Amino acid sequence: MALKCGIVGLPNVGKSTLFNCLSNAKAQSANFPFCTIEPNVGIITVPDPRLQKLAELVNPQNVIPTTVEIVDIAGLVKGASQGEGLGNKFLGNIRETDAILHVLRCFDDGNVVHVDGSVDPIRDKEVIDMELQLKDLETLQARATKIKKAARTGDKDAAKSLGFYEKIITALEAGHSARSVELEESEVGLLKELQLITAKPVMYVCNVDEASVISGNAYVENVQEIAAAEGASLMIIGAAIEADIAELDDPEERSMFLEDMGLKEAGVAQLIRKAYELLDLQTYFTAGEKEVRAWTYRRGYKAPQAAGVIHTDFQKGFIRAEVIAYDDYITYGSEAAVKEAGKLGVEGKEYLVKDGDIMHFRFNV
Repeated sequence: MALKCGIVGLPNVGKSTLFNCLSNAKAQSANFPFCTIEPNVGIITVPDPRLQKLAELVNPQNVIPTTVEIVDIAGLVKGASQGEGLGNKFLGNIRETDAILHVLRCFDDGNVVHVDGSVDPIRDKEVIDMELQLKDLETLQARATKIKKAARTGDKDAAKSLGFYEKIITALEAGHSARSVELEESEVGLLKELQLITAKPVMYVCNVDEASVISGNAYVENVQEIAAAEGASLMIIGAAIEADIAELDDPEERSMFLEDMGLKEAGVAQLIRKAYELLDLQTYFTAGEKEVRAWTYRRGYKAPQAAGVIHTDFQKGFIRAEVIAYDDYITYGSEAAVKEAGKLGVEGKEYLVKDGDIMHFRFNV
C-alpha cells in the first residue's frame, strides 16, 4: 500500500533537515530558498515495538517492517498558485500525496534567513493555506464551467455535481480549506474524486529550538490554538536536534543524548507514527518461520480487504482468516500454545480487522 505524506512549508523552515532525519537520505539542506527543487522521496520504516517482540518469539529468517513514503517538496512562496517561485511544480507534487506535514518555523535565529524577513508561523501558515486554496479554487471553477450547460439543460448528475462544487467554492473564497466543509454522506465520494489539495488531512509540525523542544514556546502556543480550531494534529520537533541524533550510530550514545535532552525517544520516531495515524492506517502481522512481517491497512478494513494488501488473489478467493490477538500471542508465546488455549479465532468475510492482529488467510482461486 504505497501511501505518501508530503512535507511542505515556506523556504528555510527546516523541511529538508527533517526529511534527512526521517529517511537518512541526504536531501541538500542549504540556507537559501529552493534548495529542494526536485521532490526527494524517502521510504520510511514505521517504528513498531510489537514487530520486534513477535520476531523474538518466532525467530524467523526475515523481519519486514511496514513503511510510509515521505516526500520533501520544494519551498513555496506567495504567488505559487500563479506559478511564482517553483509554484506550479510544487502544487503538482503535493496533489499526488495522501496527507500533508506542514512544517512551521517556531524559532528565532538571525543566521537562518526567513523568506519574509521575520518569524511568524501563523502568517507563514496563512501564506501556504491561501496558495493551496487558490489552486483548488482554480480547479473547481474550471470544472464548474464545464458542466454548467449540462446542469441547465436538465442533467441531474451534472446539477448535483455543480451544487457541490459551488458549496466548496464558497468555502474556499471565504478562506476556508475544503477539509473544513461539513459534508453530507453522499458528498464524501465526490470530494475524494476531486483530489483537492486542501481536502487532504494535515499535521502541523512546529520546528523549535533546543530550549523549546519539550514544552514549546509562544510561537507554538499560537499554532496550537489554530490547530485545535481546525481539528488538526500538531507536533513539536527540533529539526537541528534530530539532525544531531541522526549522526549518532551507537545506540548507547543516542540513548544518552536523548536522556540529556530530557527526551524518551527521537522526535522523528513519534513523527513517523503520527504520520501513519494521520493517513488513518493500522498494522496487522503475519508470523512464520520464514518471516515476521507488518502489513499496512486502512482503519475499517474487513478481513478480505486486509488479505488483498498481501495479494489481490487473497481477496478474490478469500475463504476465512485465522486470527490471533497480539496480546494473546505475547501471553502464550507461540501459535501452537495459542491454539491449545483455544484463543485462535476463525473469522469470515465480515470480520473487522483490529490493529495488531496476527493473521493467516485461507483462500482459493
